[in-house]
Amino acid sequence: MKKLIVIGNPISHSLSPKLHNYWLQQEKIEAIYDKKLLEKEELEENILDIKKGNIFGMNVTIPFKRLVIPYLDELTENARITQSVNTIYMSQKKIYGDNTDIFGFKTSLTDEGFNAKNKQALVLGAGGVSTSVILALKNLGIPKITLMNRTKDKALSIKQMFGGIEVREWGEKINFDLVVNCTSLGLNNEEIGINFNDANGKVFYDIIYKPKTKFLINAEKDNKIIDGKMMFIYQAQKSFEIWHGVLPKIDQKVIGLIND
Repeated sequence: MKKLIVIGNPISHSLSPKLHNYWLQQEKIEAIYDKKLLEKEELEENILDIKKGNIFGMNVTIPFKRLVIPYLDELTENARITQSVNTIYMSQKKIYGDNTDIFGFKTSLTDEGFNAKNKQALVLGAGGVSTSVILALKNLGIPKITLMNRTKDKALSIKQMFGGIEVREWGEKINFDLVVNCTSLGLNNEEIGINFNDANGKVFYDIIYKPKTKFLINAEKDNKIIDGKMMFIYQAQKSFEIWHGVLPKIDQKVIGLIND
């Protein structure tokens, strides 16, 4: 039986096994999907398990989306541009890293009817998923993207990867139509530490899909809020297709699995 895993630290919150195992059952594929808590020092050994045939496929979450890259043989175009990997697979005896977060974020945003024309976007955080969000926003045609990170140097290094983005100080007041939280602030009910009280009629998007973060709760009254649930489902759907050659269905039962 094929074995697939998602790796991260922390990982207990991940609903990937619940979703993938449901799809595996629906598509009658003999495989099992599990989650695994890893330390940085264990990455190489676990990725080698793919080459050895012990693991069929792997998802990667915080904080390893960039750290896995040195242990891979090839990167897809999306993974190369973003320097972020969330899906690993074997093809022709080589270990590939791909990025389905771009597809997940872009599709979830267009699903909500977001029109990118003449819009300004603010991205918070410079971790592994922020480059995916920036590339998706560029692909949507958003003309102005601003990046903020508590450690400004990390934001400046991302600016060098992409033309035409602006870096500002954490918490600086700027105009925006869409703000995306790409930090992990909120996983443990933390405040994000930026005052958005005067925002009205904006779109607040948090890549975290569980729990509902204070970032969204505080913005809900006067703004449109979107959590990371559909981004999570869409990126998972794309990963499933890469591994198994089948695009699984997304229906109310699937969405319900994540809501439970």
